[in-house]
Amino acid sequence: MSQLLDPYSFQFFQNGLVVATVAGALCGFIGCYVVLRSMSSIGHGLSHAIFGGFAASSLIGINVYIGAGAWGIMAAVTIAIITRRRPVGSDAAIGVVTTASFALGLVLVQGWGSSNINAEAVLFGNVLGVSRADVAMVLGVTALTLVSVFAFYRQLLFVTFDPEVAQVSGLPVAWLDALLMVLLGAAILVTMNILGVTLIAAALVIPAVVARLLTASFPTMLMMAGAVGAIMGFVGMNVSYHLDLASGPVIVLAGAAMFVGAYGWGRLTG
Repeated sequence: MSQLLDPYSFQFFQNGLVVATVAGALCGFIGCYVVLRSMSSIGHGLSHAIFGGFAASSLIGINVYIGAGAWGIMAAVTIAIITRRRPVGSDAAIGVVTTASFALGLVLVQGWGSSNINAEAVLFGNVLGVSRADVAMVLGVTALTLVSVFAFYRQLLFVTFDPEVAQVSGLPVAWLDALLMVLLGAAILVTMNILGVTLIAAALVIPAVVARLLTASFPTMLMMAGAVGAIMGFVGMNVSYHLDLASGPVIVLAGAAMFVGAYGWGRLTG
């Protein structure tokens, strides 16, 4: 038992555990909208696009949160422009823009990387890179997300399930979509160090899918997805420490195990 509690005496583990648990809940919460609106490709694409901004801002010497966030916004705007002005589907535009941004980030890191850039930690997650500033950022974005979702709960719910009727009814669908994109981008940005760029999409999708398998109520789905994400983060952090593995992959595998359990339970209970 003492060996299981040993890591809790280290400050870096305490920071990582808090960030992983809260980040998992955040991704699960916002992931409900991502899954129900079939936006999984957007979540996956933005995480890769933001990596390009991370690399560029690190090399230039500006704050990575500001630089990567601005880069993600530019990528989203570029996708929207290509989709509207050319006969190209949104999925194709997402694939071109985000993979190009990701590749540019890799080239910048390999060609002009410095000691300030830990590409492996950003790609796959690393608990050793978590600081108190990361904890504050994750808590702040989580609070902002909860306030925004509850303030516009009915509007977001309407747009999620019937965007065409919501548009006809006079709701500002474009602004609500923009709000959701900003929240999604912020969630991806602050969870890069824990989950890693390559695994953020899974953390957004798995908790929401698990919750959807267990309930048909949207409010219950929101709470359940947040709980599943938090459990993923908590269990994954502890297991990754004791097995000396990167935190991101282990967190996602913990979620995958929960998905298998939920799917099996659904099959048994019909």
